[in-house]
Amino acid sequence: MARLLYRLGFGAHRRRLVVVLLWLLVLGGTAFGAVTLAGPTSGSFSIPGQESTTALDKISDEFGAGGGATARVVVQAPDGQQVTSPENAAKLAGLVQELSALPGVTSASNPLDPRAPTVNAGQNVAYSTVTFEAEVGEVTEEQRTALFDATRDVTGLTVEATGEATQAPPHVGGPAEIIGVVIALLVLAVTYGSLVLAGMNLLTASVGVGIGALGVTIATGFMDLQSTTPILAAMLGLAVGIDYALFIINRYRQELRRGRDVGDAIGTAVGTAGSAVVTAGLTVVIALAGLAVVGIPFLTQMGVAAALTIVVAVLVAVTLVPAVLGYLGRRVLPRKERDKPADNSHERGFFRGWIGAVTRNRVVALLLAVLGLGAVAVPVLSMETTLVAAPPADSSQARAERLLADGFGEGFNGPLVVLFEGDNAAATASATVATIQGAGDIALVTPPVPNADGTAAMLTVIPKSGPATQATEQLVTDLRERLADVDGATTYVTGATAVSVDVAVALDEAMPIYLALVVGLALVLLVLVFRSILVPLVGVLGFLLTIGASLGATVAVFQWGWLADAVNLDGTGPLLSLTPILMVGILFGLAMDYQIFLVSRMHEAHHHGKPPLAAIDTGFRQAAPVVVAAALIMFSVFAGFVPAGEGPMKSIAFALAIGILFDAFVVRMVIVPAALALLGEKAWWLPKWLRRLPTLDVEGAALEEDRKELVDATR
Repeated sequence: MARLLYRLGFGAHRRRLVVVLLWLLVLGGTAFGAVTLAGPTSGSFSIPGQESTTALDKISDEFGAGGGATARVVVQAPDGQQVTSPENAAKLAGLVQELSALPGVTSASNPLDPRAPTVNAGQNVAYSTVTFEAEVGEVTEEQRTALFDATRDVTGLTVEATGEATQAPPHVGGPAEIIGVVIALLVLAVTYGSLVLAGMNLLTASVGVGIGALGVTIATGFMDLQSTTPILAAMLGLAVGIDYALFIINRYRQELRRGRDVGDAIGTAVGTAGSAVVTAGLTVVIALAGLAVVGIPFLTQMGVAAALTIVVAVLVAVTLVPAVLGYLGRRVLPRKERDKPADNSHERGFFRGWIGAVTRNRVVALLLAVLGLGAVAVPVLSMETTLVAAPPADSSQARAERLLADGFGEGFNGPLVVLFEGDNAAATASATVATIQGAGDIALVTPPVPNADGTAAMLTVIPKSGPATQATEQLVTDLRERLADVDGATTYVTGATAVSVDVAVALDEAMPIYLALVVGLALVLLVLVFRSILVPLVGVLGFLLTIGASLGATVAVFQWGWLADAVNLDGTGPLLSLTPILMVGILFGLAMDYQIFLVSRMHEAHHHGKPPLAAIDTGFRQAAPVVVAAALIMFSVFAGFVPAGEGPMKSIAFALAIGILFDAFVVRMVIVPAALALLGEKAWWLPKWLRRLPTLDVEGAALEEDRKELVDATR
């Protein structure tokens, strides 16, 4: 692989104009496609084939439900007044008339309609259901603004709006995300000692993430993608794109300092650091594409979209980066180093002291690091997950839901729907109401509503508890158990909470299979890279500590509320159900990145004859500075999505950011070198029966052996 990538890098350098123009052409083409072909994204999570999802489809078929996106406009009368008083009723009628005339609205129900009143028992809270022509996710910003403006035009009444039609799709590019990119640029500038080179690194990474994210945007015009899919792809693509370019540029500068000419230095950088980039990228792709084994379509889409963006980032790193380096030549070095090889015999004081302290006190360092991460992981024992995300605390949506909860009960915002199918569906449903009420934690069961031909009926169950509580989730299970033996009809339980329960069950069942597949494939890859059994095992066990600690910290912040102000958290609650499995998929790939970049330099030093401790010391001092820079950059990019993050991305971005810190600075820079120092020569042991496996030469040993032949062949 090193020889192939050497030729690829050298060829990109020689034909740099063609390479740059081709990438710009691809970027322009994807941008044009995104503008002309993009479609809406979905904000809902569901799994085809699950009971809750099947029931929703059947309800749509049997009752004609569905259609456009809806919003609830909630009205509360002042203290001591009722919404049904003549004065307030007139105001309410005017509001309904105004809502009906809003752009994109097809209808707005009257809460005081005697045929279907939507007023609470205290007569002080009512709501109107506003239906839009547009589907969910397609309501425009102008239509949402007009809706919220209408709620402010009513004097004397408290009016708020909530519902799917009021939710804006998540976006990328806010001030916080820009700050994260700026911090990444500053880290690069300090690492290189050059703002121009830092800008070039960021620019090439932006080309890769731009193509990847725009490609995902184009896909929305042809398939139903979840709204977080392009955000996840952009976040990951930018982070790894910057890091992969950093590794190659750093190695290129090292080769120039050794006295190589520009073309040879570029080829060597791509053949060595580029080999590590390809291998690391492959581990990330394996982890992300492996999400397909879970069997959840929207999770598969997230993983595949992000994996394809990673592939683009790797291709950019091994082709566009060397092409641009060909234009910069020796100007990537400080002026005093451009005319003669630099003396690299000096030691890096900080990193020499760090690795010296770790290897000298390896037992203490290993125990402290493991116990520290274990302590941070303790909150994970109380982790709760849900798909029912709460709106921001200071939003109109949150205030509307609070008004509904106060007026109609906590469970009104998370109703459950029971569907009966069969020739005697209506009669069976009526006879089963008492059975349903006996489940407990139920505030109200509505009378059954039959369909037109009487072959189906549905009723609504209003829980006493809120939609994201364990009590309501348990109610879903209890209802299904009670209705399992009902004669005369087939029953289904659905609703947002039921969907959340079904997704959680599917994720719990899939997690062991996913872990076994991803970890197994990555272990095989790392064995091929390091020609060792114990080194990959140390890396994987360290990753398990990373996952535990990052999930524990996320639970402490987002569920317990610790340091909530530091992350601009509106309110605490269960984590998104997808958070654990997405963290495993993303952090595993990134953790293996650092394992490969750091340990490959140790392996290279050991391969060149250095004893184990000296190889650890040499490899660490060579790779640690760039790994630290890469980790800080990736942390900055992920952390940029936290302060202003929306919906599920806020907690996921935090978990990834804190996971990067734990993995890079504790696992890879303390636990791994301490464990390797304890193992000594045994760390590089490989059973005889495995020595026939092919070798992935990520250190470029073959280049050193026949460099003259390769250089002559490419000229």
